[in-house]
Amino acid sequence: MKILVTGGAGFIGGHLAEEFVLDGHDVVALDSLFDNYSLSIKEQNVAAAEAADGTYEFVEGDIRDEDIIERYVDWADMVYHQAARVGVRDSVEKPQSYNDVNVCGTLNVLEAARQTDIERLVVASSSSVYGKPEYLPYDEDHPTTPVSPYGVSKLASEQYVRMYNDVYDLPTVALRYFTVYGPRMRPNMAISNFVSRCFNGQPPVIYGDGTQTRDFTFVDDILTANRSLLETDAANGEVMNIGSTDNISIKALAEEVRDQLAPGVELEYDERFAADAEHTHASIEKANEIIGYEPTTTIREGVGEFIDWYEANRDWYEPLIR
Repeated sequence: MKILVTGGAGFIGGHLAEEFVLDGHDVVALDSLFDNYSLSIKEQNVAAAEAADGTYEFVEGDIRDEDIIERYVDWADMVYHQAARVGVRDSVEKPQSYNDVNVCGTLNVLEAARQTDIERLVVASSSSVYGKPEYLPYDEDHPTTPVSPYGVSKLASEQYVRMYNDVYDLPTVALRYFTVYGPRMRPNMAISNFVSRCFNGQPPVIYGDGTQTRDFTFVDDILTANRSLLETDAANGEVMNIGSTDNISIKALAEEVRDQLAPGVELEYDERFAADAEHTHASIEKANEIIGYEPTTTIREGVGEFIDWYEANRDWYEPLIR
């Protein structure tokens, strides 16, 4: 099968591209190589896919470029649209940029896709669309009141995806990811920062009082959900949560990392960012019913795997964080 992965040099997109190549598919990874974080990580993602035994091509290009999107969407049987401006805090400073890439760029992908006979367009959404919880865990019927421009841009994109399915019969699926982590993750995430500081005997820094909670999802579980959509059309037209159901407070996470790497150091606290979500927790009943999704990695196991990977790749990864 011919698969296009937009954002294919990013964290999740890079892992998807690598896995699809290993599975024997022909893969094109399209990425603008935007330097919102170090390009070294994106280069590592591309190198991992290139090293896989299969057919892989990396194309530097922007999803806002209609010509390049049309060319590669027309080539593909399946499109995994992962490209986006990411980061809640940065979006508060640059809302227009997030709208430009995440909404207008997604519209380009949708427009190109509806001119073809692709089997499916799978679009990455985010738990950020929910905003302040009225109840937990979030199910897909929970009100969507995002509290950041990033969340608004993902919700707007998601609504366009739904509309293209309804109006144009485009086979689409939107997956709401919950705080994905794992090897080659962005360097400005809580887990990577906690691990880096503890490896160097420094206390983890918590923004806020640490009582805020997250549903951290290991990247392998994200891959499992996406790969299942190669084989079934049961989710066409649907929006689904993809999380771990393993809810943990930020303080407990920091303590878990601290206890594994630097027992005895004290936790530090700093001012909380206003746009950060207070709590996230995924109900995955819908994804389980439709595609048989079952996460398999607990937060303790996932953190342990990330620590092992971090230690093995510390020479190039740690300087990106510190």
